[in-house]
Amino acid sequence: MNKLILLVDDDIVQLKLFEKLLTSNGYTCKIALSVDEAEQLLMDETPDLIISDYQMPVKNGFDFRKKLLNNDLFKNIPFLFLTSVNDDNFIQQGLDLKAIDYISKGTPSAHVLSKIDNLMQSVREHYERSLSEVKGIAEKLNLRNTPQKAPELKNYGISYFNQTFQNQPGGDFIDFITIGNRFTFVVLGDVMGKKWGAWFFSFSFLSYIRSAIRLCVYDGNFSLSEILSKLNKVIHSDEILSDIFSTLSIVLIDDEEEKISYAGAGDLPLLKYENGHDALKIYQSDGILLGFSEYSDFNEIEIELKEGEELYLISDGMIDFEINGVKKSDLGLLKSRLYEMKKNGKTAIDIKNNLFNKHTSQVDDCSIIIINKKRTNKSLHDEDKKTEN
Repeated sequence: MNKLILLVDDDIVQLKLFEKLLTSNGYTCKIALSVDEAEQLLMDETPDLIISDYQMPVKNGFDFRKKLLNNDLFKNIPFLFLTSVNDDNFIQQGLDLKAIDYISKGTPSAHVLSKIDNLMQSVREHYERSLSEVKGIAEKLNLRNTPQKAPELKNYGISYFNQTFQNQPGGDFIDFITIGNRFTFVVLGDVMGKKWGAWFFSFSFLSYIRSAIRLCVYDGNFSLSEILSKLNKVIHSDEILSDIFSTLSIVLIDDEEEKISYAGAGDLPLLKYENGHDALKIYQSDGILLGFSEYSDFNEIEIELKEGEELYLISDGMIDFEINGVKKSDLGLLKSRLYEMKKNGKTAIDIKNNLFNKHTSQVDDCSIIIINKKRTNKSLHDEDKKTEN
């Protein structure tokens, strides 16, 4: 993915020259003619690098940098000052504000590119080292927001796939909670937020979900609506999670009675491939985001799944994509793709390979859980007899 650079300068000619230079060499640019305009752009998307002029009317580059340093969302974005004033005092002020470097407007284009390329490479290497260290610690502590494998059931098959955005930890979480040999709770959630923050809080939500399920089951209560209600109240009262919200899809599989029930909180609908239908069926929950309100009703839906049919639990990233720098969502597009693949006999692995590949434009964490009804010995026997005849 191309690196995004935010260029800030009140000189439109200078902005366009820099934009042309950088875009022609593989970078994506957004331009702002003022600090206020730059701050507005930051609300929409976080760049990989900011290059800002020193001298601008109303608010100058120093004002802009000071404001960024006081904002946890933006203070760690690499920052370069652009200047036409080669004054040691100006340069020192910029460096004192933790700017990585400065670029003179008279610097040859080749030198500008080399400086930016080297900077971005250095930032990337530092990030990869940090990510590797955190992943190592998480593995030692056995911290996972996705399981290592799905449980094996007698009458149902479960497959799941998760791909984080740009290989960065994210807010999607998956879990399977088995109760004896009969019941399996299938959990798919998405913590609001991006990257590390969402990833960190996903463990808190998972811990509460596991506890709520096991406490209710201990009392002989398998009602998904009651489990979600109790879970929601606990999360709402948690001071740390009071401003953090999460979607949740939860499915209960009764492998003995061959029954499936579903409830959700602020989640995308479950999709079902149904025999004899020309489109996927939708099951939509009416629960709001976990923790958003202390009291909320969560409806429970019974789902019949026959042989040859499949259920799909999906996170937001599965329907999000980007066109010309604008994020869009299209549930209908995913529905049609899943339907055509299933209609053409594609397996869960085929679906995974089609939806999770390097050619797919991904703008968020992507997760999908696929539940299918296994074929019984009787149906296999009947099919063999047809083949013999």
